[in-house]
Amino acid sequence: MELKDKIIKHFEGKVVRKDLTSLVKGNNPVPVYVLEYLLGQYCAIDDEEIIQSGIEKVRNVIRDNYVHRSDAEIVKAKIRNAGSYKIIDKINVTLNDKAANKYEADFANLGLRKVPISDKMVIDNPKLLSGGGVWSILTLAYSHEDGINMRWIITDLKPIQVSNVDLNDYIEIRKEFTSEEWLDLLMHSIGLNPESFSKRDKFIQLSRLIPHVENNYNFIELGPKGTGKSHIFSELSPHGVLVSGGDVSKASLFVNNSTSTKDPLGLVGYWDVVALDEFEQEKGSKRTDGDLVKIMQNYMANQSFNRGKETYQASASMAFVGNTKHNVPYMLKNSHLFESIPDGYIKGAFLDRMHMYIPGWEVRILKSSVFSKEYGFIVDYLAELLRELRKFDFSSVLDGKITLDGSLTTRDKTAIRKSVSGMIKILYPDHIVTDEELYEILDFCIEGRKRVKDQLYIIDETFKSEPVEFKYTIRASGKEVYPETLENLNYRAAVQVKEDSDLEETNSSSITKPILDLKPHQTILKDNQTGISYKKLFADYLKGAQNITIQDPYIRMPYQFKNLLEFCMMLGGNKALEDEINLEIVSWNDEIHLSDSISYFEELQESVTDLGINLTYRMENHHDRFIAANNGWKITLGRGLDIFEKIEGRFNVADLDQTKRKCKSCEMTYLKL
Repeated sequence: MELKDKIIKHFEGKVVRKDLTSLVKGNNPVPVYVLEYLLGQYCAIDDEEIIQSGIEKVRNVIRDNYVHRSDAEIVKAKIRNAGSYKIIDKINVTLNDKAANKYEADFANLGLRKVPISDKMVIDNPKLLSGGGVWSILTLAYSHEDGINMRWIITDLKPIQVSNVDLNDYIEIRKEFTSEEWLDLLMHSIGLNPESFSKRDKFIQLSRLIPHVENNYNFIELGPKGTGKSHIFSELSPHGVLVSGGDVSKASLFVNNSTSTKDPLGLVGYWDVVALDEFEQEKGSKRTDGDLVKIMQNYMANQSFNRGKETYQASASMAFVGNTKHNVPYMLKNSHLFESIPDGYIKGAFLDRMHMYIPGWEVRILKSSVFSKEYGFIVDYLAELLRELRKFDFSSVLDGKITLDGSLTTRDKTAIRKSVSGMIKILYPDHIVTDEELYEILDFCIEGRKRVKDQLYIIDETFKSEPVEFKYTIRASGKEVYPETLENLNYRAAVQVKEDSDLEETNSSSITKPILDLKPHQTILKDNQTGISYKKLFADYLKGAQNITIQDPYIRMPYQFKNLLEFCMMLGGNKALEDEINLEIVSWNDEIHLSDSISYFEELQESVTDLGINLTYRMENHHDRFIAANNGWKITLGRGLDIFEKIEGRFNVADLDQTKRKCKSCEMTYLKL
């Protein structure tokens, strides 16, 4: 059964085709969860006739009921003429504790201020008081009576959100999907086409959901513009609020001491996630409030903050998203990965509270081709499920499986466990996860915390006195694992390539190259890793071989034959000009395309002759992928030669330099026979 059919079968009425959102959104600044809430009422089924009818209904609702700021006076006139009218707008409520002693609502788009709202509506929907505003469908009436101070009356209000979800049902249905299918369903649900992303890319995208599923989770992502960093925090959940990092204050974020209201709590008291957008230092920006940093620092560590003599508890997670000023190699060499955030926050004690730092520089700029056109969860439905899962702690899945290194601090271990708990809730809410899948998540989460700690060693000297080792031991085997951040791997690889290049330039016939000590080992490449080339991976191990066999059943597509050509070029440069190498390829293709493969091989044979390579091929269907040479080395290949991601764009330096390409995750084992 195709994934789409499976999704509709198990989640009918709870999913929507993701391209419909853009069809009805147009230029309307309406959050995705508002549109999908409406689409879910009319289009949550795979019937083209019903979908087209539903789209028209939603368009009509947006046209007739959604309040555009530019049309505010027209809408007011409609309400006045009709007596009452249903509208969609974002409203915020405050208590007028002076003579009126009433709750009053402000309308974001309609522009009305201080409209009375009943106590019951506010009691039933306390988030209206949070200061962030709540999108609602409401009926607004108009009074023509003489001698009244306020003619506008709110007669009905319904926040735009799913009323209830069945978490147990959701968890049971999860068992009907494979891990890969579920991962792709979630990618569709956040509006992205999973086929455009590697598994690591998917993890990065979905990790943005952790603050929505974990209480008091501290998350930061810094990277280039246009990568969708703030999208999940502003558009995909009615339980999260996105505010400008430059405008946030102690009163708006935590508590307002200047008011006599009974409930002066700020944003953290009402929202599951508070995200600070544009969290970067701008020229001429106002100085950071040191007291705010201290209160925030205490809250991020202890889930509490003080108001005078009183202490308040809250469970809101904190997310910080901002843009980087320089590329990663520059930051690693000249500064640190937090360099772009406001100076007032670049303090060891504050940054040590971060549970995960996501490498936003790895996220591709979002283009139309990467957006989903298939079915995914109505985001409001997903948001409610994530909210329900906040009540649980899934970190116990690690117990008995691994032991984190003893040098790690309590904060390090807490960060890792909370991150793992969040990712398990998102990907394996049924708790059914294999050891291999668990370790993959654990490595990703350790990397997210290690990225923070690596920078603290640079920023704050006190952390250098207590160095930690980010490793864990698998209890069943005793194997020790040392996860590393990808930017460190890439930067070291790039430096090594540069050093190797400089060495080759300075070498002369009078200089003797060092003798390599080649040993059997395993190499693991990560998704998006760079600095890798066929020369770096294979050249030293194939040196001196006259006969080489490559077995790879998936040399089929033109780009895979191009990979083989580049491998041949590496071999040609790896030997003396006068030497020859016999290269045998064992591959396969289906019967329909077998003739294409033969044609490509014959063309390649002729092309590499001038390199001193005698290429032959056999079409045999073998599963294993390896390189075997008559110098005694055999290299097993998890993906064959197909280790690089597709190169984007027509003009890309990665076309000419393998070390600039992103890799696909795979393993290679080097054996001496």
